[in-house]
Amino acid sequence: MGGETVSTPGVGSVPPAGGAVGDRDLRVSDIEREHVGGLLQRAVGLGMLSLGEFSERMDTALAAKTRGELNAVLVDLPGIRLAGQPNPMPVPPPHRPAPVVTGEASMRPKLSGLTRKGPWQVPPVINISSVLSGVTLDFTQAVMSTQVVEIRVDDFCSSLNLILPGEATVDLNGVELIGSSTNNKVRTGPPIGPLHIVVHGRIRFSSINAKHPFGVQWKKLVSGF
Repeated sequence: MGGETVSTPGVGSVPPAGGAVGDRDLRVSDIEREHVGGLLQRAVGLGMLSLGEFSERMDTALAAKTRGELNAVLVDLPGIRLAGQPNPMPVPPPHRPAPVVTGEASMRPKLSGLTRKGPWQVPPVINISSVLSGVTLDFTQAVMSTQVVEIRVDDFCSSLNLILPGEATVDLNGVELIGSSTNNKVRTGPPIGPLHIVVHGRIRFSSINAKHPFGVQWKKLVSGF
């Protein structure tokens, strides 16, 4: 996790009347809570936490009022120095570390076709704002950084095609439709496999299609007979 420090030294360092306050009792800010949320998300991508553990710890982090409460969600994760503690011994990297993608990616095609396929690196959040365009995102060979990928859409007269591996799930319930349609041929969840896609936003006179590759669909069809 890069030896990152959870809390920013000096924040809320003025003691209240009546005596000094230890590091664990100092109040935390929203920026510190967001920073811890980012570290937890990276821990999921590295396989240190399950999705259920991530949700529980995020709830604790968002409700934390002091550094002690905030540090508690990270205390067992390697490579993180908690406020008020000395630097830990360096953690050796894994033999074949998987590439980690952080942050967001934006796609804004106009009168165009945009395709991502093969071993492309997928960030936790993808923003798509398209006009009179077609976007295809093929996740079958993609390099994932998190189990859950959020796709925010704002499309006009466009199409979004999601091609997902066999164990993936997708949630299209958060999409506002204006003269548009969604077609989901993939399980909706809960996230039980290596990838769960959550799509939300607004599409106008557009379409969203979620499906498996032809080979996966054919095997499912054959197995049904």
